[in-house]
Amino acid sequence: MIAPEEYMLPCLNKKLLGIECMGCGLQRSVVLVFQGDFVAAFHMYPAVYTLILLFGFIILNYFKNFKFASKIILSLAIINVIIIIGSFILKTFIN
Repeated sequence: MIAPEEYMLPCLNKKLLGIECMGCGLQRSVVLVFQGDFVAAFHMYPAVYTLILLFGFIILNYFKNFKFASKIILSLAIINVIIIIGSFILKTFIN
């Protein structure tokens, strides 16, 4: 069986500058979710579940329009930005 890591895109920021970007770990965390390792996926990239929720809601809203869809999407997007920036700061400057 071929490992999914062989097909992942490398982080150019990490490769060129030596520091991780705000998206580092997203691909691996999605693979971990599909493999059923939910705790490791969260540790790899804390925003993985809220991003899945956001994109899932956007897709669902495409087929069935919800009354307050724009407010829900905006709220989920803000939550995701906060989690992504917060985890980046923790990972980069505090650890």
